[in-house]
Amino acid sequence: MSTPSIIIIGAGFAGLGMALELRRAGLENFTILERAADLGGVWRENTYPGAACDVPSPLYSWSYEPKSDWPRRFSEQRDIHGYMRGVADKHDLARYIRFGTEVTDAEFDERTGRWQISTADGTRLSADILIPAVGQLSRPALPNLPGIDTFTGPAFHSAEWNHDIDLTGKRVACIGTGASAIQYIPRIQPKVEHLTLFQRSAAWVLPKRDVEYSALHHALFKYFPPSRWAERFAIWSFFEVLALALTDIPAIKTPVIALADRHREQQVPDPELRAKLTPDYAAGCKRGLFSNEYFPALAQSNVTVETTAIEAVTPTGIRTVDGVEHQVDVIIYGTGFKGTEFLAPMNIYGVGGRKLADVWGDAGARAYLGLSVPYFPNLFMMYGPNTNVGSGSIIYMLESQARYIRQVVQYLTEHPGRYLAARAKVEQDWDDWLQRRLKDTPWNFCSSWYRNAAGRITNNWPGATVLYRWKTRTFDPSDYDEARATA
Repeated sequence: MSTPSIIIIGAGFAGLGMALELRRAGLENFTILERAADLGGVWRENTYPGAACDVPSPLYSWSYEPKSDWPRRFSEQRDIHGYMRGVADKHDLARYIRFGTEVTDAEFDERTGRWQISTADGTRLSADILIPAVGQLSRPALPNLPGIDTFTGPAFHSAEWNHDIDLTGKRVACIGTGASAIQYIPRIQPKVEHLTLFQRSAAWVLPKRDVEYSALHHALFKYFPPSRWAERFAIWSFFEVLALALTDIPAIKTPVIALADRHREQQVPDPELRAKLTPDYAAGCKRGLFSNEYFPALAQSNVTVETTAIEAVTPTGIRTVDGVEHQVDVIIYGTGFKGTEFLAPMNIYGVGGRKLADVWGDAGARAYLGLSVPYFPNLFMMYGPNTNVGSGSIIYMLESQARYIRQVVQYLTEHPGRYLAARAKVEQDWDDWLQRRLKDTPWNFCSSWYRNAAGRITNNWPGATVLYRWKTRTFDPSDYDEARATA
């Protein structure tokens, strides 16, 4: 009995996690296609000062590959990327990866029941199963500002940090107040002559309960595993409670809001600045952030928080709608990613030549369990629509998806020549359930990257991560249309 051939696109946490799950089950007929020269995904690309995860490392890691010697609870980019490389080396995953291979097109052939994949260098590949694992945060987004190309100084996105630019003594404009900005602003503020933060909306910021792990911690985690399990469980439970606050038990938000308000009041004594940094939208509408350094950095004498809207970028700086020209030497865009453009810029074609981008259209991406789309057989997405977490670790979600897809692979191994796509009614019922749960969440009541241009929430999972684990616990073939290749 031969195992179906599998192509995984992407060697970040999703792609590597899928590969590890397959290997753990003895399924090794897979290839990972990675456009870059190294693995790591966002943790390879995001090297800005202070880049770190806002989920503690004991939870932001594979459950079956624990690390007892994390340097601190909230690890930085270098350590997370090093962890990924270490696990990949341990399991010899490099021999499955084709680096420098960017997928441009994938077309399903109904006659053979196989995916035909084209790459940027003209190579043609085929596989029985296609697993895109490209993530939601891989394509930086720049703001749509007039004159953005006219600025004569250095300008770059935080995800494409230009380390050749020395910011010492420079006048720097930072546009954006998201998860990246609150990390790099405290790192660059002491160096610059002046930093102007252009803020469209203030962030909800909670204190960061970080700690540097000592040699005693490392020894305890290594030689007494229950201590490591207990910390992971405690962190997971905390984020599950926050998730319930966003979806099922809004009353939980009350003490969280109080904690954020107290944190802001303690760290920002100036009432005028504190007013600027107080959110005017519902807590949870945008991702909550954790930092002990962000507010103190903004309170320094060489920082201005500008809340007047930007009118245009000029050759020498930024002009706000009040006509003021802010002269700067460098512009840094901390403006996030094109999170709602799933699988772009790849072109994916299913049964009858249907193009996935057209099937989704302006309404936005959707998929059964966030994994499978009707009429796109044997296509299973990692980190697909509505599987991002408003609270918690995406690694936990990815493990749930990988386990489910592994069951699909085992089923197709036992039924050679078959191919599966989610039944249209099953997918519709799933989407109806999602939309009912999403309707009353805070994500519906402000503008954020969770919602697309049509106002549909295409990114977030409306519940605790354990609910998704339960929903994906068992693959049921009756949820899928099944056909047999004719060639």
